[in-house]
Amino acid sequence: MIRALALAGGMAACAGFSQFPEYSQQYYQRLSGAVDELAVIVADFDRDASAVGLDRGAALAQLELGSAMGEARALSMSRVFKRHDRLSEDLYQLRGRTSLERAFTPWRFTEPKLAQETLADFRPAVPLSFEGIGFAAMGLAMGYASVSFLLSLLARAFRRKKREPLAG
Repeated sequence: MIRALALAGGMAACAGFSQFPEYSQQYYQRLSGAVDELAVIVADFDRDASAVGLDRGAALAQLELGSAMGEARALSMSRVFKRHDRLSEDLYQLRGRTSLERAFTPWRFTEPKLAQETLADFRPAVPLSFEGIGFAAMGLAMGYASVSFLLSLLARAFRRKKREPLAG
């Protein structure tokens, strides 16, 4: 019984793990698009600031001193700059890496909006690539081992202790 449940757990993990290469590729593509779009906004802001003789910091400071709208815009642009920097670094770190290497940098897949959109549009794919098959095998082994270990712990907890015969 334990082996059958462990195999079922292994197969479930196999199916899940095998999808990581495709998911990571789709996330990477969205990340690249987001960085490109943010770069346009950042470049526009920097160009406008430069046209009036200011750098980015001075332009933000000047916006903050203006009306309530200027202050709100300075705050939102500060968030855009931070997000652009963070996503650009993630993209740089993921560029050129294999799926296996990407699997060891999960913090690079944590942009909530991108992760949600990628997952919402994601459709499972049959893992025909070497990487997909490798992840499937890894999932099978890890799932089988994990479920087997947990079930053996449970079984051990509920095992009846053998009574020793009374010496007489």
